[in-house]
Amino acid sequence: MQKVKFFSNQLLVNDSPPTEVITRDKKNLLVDNFTMWRITDPLKFLETLRTSSNARSRLDNILYSELRVDIGTHDMVDIITEKREKIMEKVTAEANKKAVEFGIEIAEVRIKRTDFPPEIANSIFNRMRTERERIAKEYRSEGKEEATKIKAETDKEKTILIAEAYEKEQTIRGEGDAKSIAIYAKAYNQEPKFYTFMRSMEAYRNSLKTDTTLLLEEDSEFLEYFNDPK
Repeated sequence: MQKVKFFSNQLLVNDSPPTEVITRDKKNLLVDNFTMWRITDPLKFLETLRTSSNARSRLDNILYSELRVDIGTHDMVDIITEKREKIMEKVTAEANKKAVEFGIEIAEVRIKRTDFPPEIANSIFNRMRTERERIAKEYRSEGKEEATKIKAETDKEKTILIAEAYEKEQTIRGEGDAKSIAIYAKAYNQEPKFYTFMRSMEAYRNSLKTDTTLLLEEDSEFLEYFNDPK
């Protein structure tokens, strides 16, 4: 009895798990890549790998080896810039040399994403956070210093304005008092008795606004217009 084994000749995709590699400048990177491949020699494929699952496992090993070697000859900046294209072309070519013995061809290798390993990423984020906090602290300190300057300047202007206003008030009050005294003096000189009478009435009005008890001698000048029947 013979049994026929069929294999697809379509282009297949192998999504490899993220792999940690070290760059030339000693940076650890987590590389997430995928591979486009096809079976070119079904007999050799059956004799060496037998199944697609075994082929994917073998491809992961081949690609990990090539990525580790080739990325190890480049700095991290090369992996995340336009130089990545040439690096992937070289990885594809080198991996193909090893894959041909298994009856498969690697059409293309691509990096989906590069990232730092979690422990390194956390350390970088912590440094970034510390740096941002330091900058924020500087901004707050500068803002507080500027606020203190503005407040001091405002207090100074306020003190000057109050002093100038008080000086102006005293000047106006002095001028008013001088005019008042002049008016009173003029009125007194014109009619001394009437002036004395009006001033006494004003004193009575201010002193006797509420129920008030005054203890005075009968001949007190304050009671002059109470005692005088005229």
